[in-house]
Amino acid sequence: MHLMLILGIVFAIGAVVFALQNNVAVIVSIALWQFEGSLALVLLVALGLGVLIAGLVSSPTVIRGQWVASRLRHQVAELEEKLSQQQFRNNELAAELAKLTPATGMPEPVEEKPYVGFREMLAGDDDVKRTSI
Repeated sequence: MHLMLILGIVFAIGAVVFALQNNVAVIVSIALWQFEGSLALVLLVALGLGVLIAGLVSSPTVIRGQWVASRLRHQVAELEEKLSQQQFRNNELAAELAKLTPATGMPEPVEEKPYVGFREMLAGDDDVKRTSI
């Protein structure tokens, strides 16, 4: 904030110095309208109109960006709320599972072989010795 104030004061001092050094009278003609004034006044009015036009052109983009940011902040808040609810529910289910699981512990399930070889299928048991043919 202080930096913007300092920059504004520097800009104002620069404008005053510019106006004092460029006090030559000029005539500006636009269609049927004519205006006579100092060169500094004409240039500062042109600069002000340029700033105004740039602000008007860029304002829809700025407003749209603020709207999107607001919508995304709202969406993040909703998702964080859902996440906290889901974590709470997961903790409840883990506690309930701990209550239902016996204290002695359950034996781990034995994993079956996913593929039975051709020889095992023909012989009918898993202890067939493998021999080279």
